[in-house]
Amino acid sequence: MNYQAFAALYDTLMEDAPYDKWIDYLRLQLNQQQFTNLSILDVGCGTGELLVRLQEEGADTVGVDLSLEMLSVAKEKCEQKGFSPPLFHQSMTDLEGLGTFEVVTIFCDSLNYLETEEEVYRTFESVHRHLQEDGLFLFDVHSLKKIEEGFIGQTFAEDGADLAYIWTSFEGDYPHSVEHELTFFIRDESHGYYERMLELHKQRTFPVKQYTDWLMEAGFSDIVVHSDFTSASPTEQSERIFFTARKKIKG
Repeated sequence: MNYQAFAALYDTLMEDAPYDKWIDYLRLQLNQQQFTNLSILDVGCGTGELLVRLQEEGADTVGVDLSLEMLSVAKEKCEQKGFSPPLFHQSMTDLEGLGTFEVVTIFCDSLNYLETEEEVYRTFESVHRHLQEDGLFLFDVHSLKKIEEGFIGQTFAEDGADLAYIWTSFEGDYPHSVEHELTFFIRDESHGYYERMLELHKQRTFPVKQYTDWLMEAGFSDIVVHSDFTSASPTEQSERIFFTARKKIKG
């Protein structure tokens, strides 16, 4: 996965993303608890949109991402808001040395970038090690329907004055997987022409039961599954599946 060009364009492409809904969903799962002094590890933090919102709510946050380019954008964005949260360049499958937290999140379908069963399970184990006892783990993934009907075989395009792109999605190598081929045309104002950039992104999802089984094997309990930013249970028509799980208390 290459974010070199994508990182700089990500916020433009995601300008309509419902970041506030992720915050509202987190608040709902915390029973409307205030975020003040709440320790939160945001895994797959990307360009820091959720980090900024959580910090503005008073949370003590740490961000992790696999992309140095994304982390660079996040650092600048947070500093512009007067925050300097610790940011770490690590894979979610092998988190280490970060301490423990009351809450760990992997939002914005970041978990879908893991291609194998082993990677997902290792991530759950990795998160478990970084949660305090009785801590909460929250993440969301694309549904099977979203991958197979919402992405595969679809083409999306945007034609702006300074940025245009064509986004085509193909069936991936694994079951319930998709490959996103993105072609960007970015205006170079100094020379008056458009530069062409290519990106390939792969995503995969799994049935709800598979995720819940892995969570239990990794040591989580009280697993709750919702859909589409609501407290409703998933249906065959759901597009985004949310999971909340609690780290078991020893004893």
